[in-house]
Amino acid sequence: MKTKKTPKRKPSAILASVHRTAAGLHAAGVMEQATMREFDALCLTPVAPMRPDEIRALRQREQVSQPVFAHYLNVRKDAVSKWERGEKKPDGPSLKLLNLVKAKGLRGIA
Repeated sequence: MKTKKTPKRKPSAILASVHRTAAGLHAAGVMEQATMREFDALCLTPVAPMRPDEIRALRQREQVSQPVFAHYLNVRKDAVSKWERGEKKPDGPSLKLLNLVKAKGLRGIA
């Protein structure tokens, strides 16, 4: 039995508007913190896994060397090298930063 893949979400103007309204309600004391956390979670940037060739292409698109790319991501140079060779896979904060670089460029995390 195949499982259904979750579609990638794109930033939505409607969702952003709803989030601003929820933040206003929370600030006014009308909405509980737990409910606000649920709205915050809806607005998070999705984190997609990245293949070695995607990581290399991303670094090359930004026109930086592996050591410079590693410095931006706050990882060791050999981590970037291993990701690009497929020996290891980025996860956690590193994968989140790679997705942000993919969406916004290195200036998005600098």
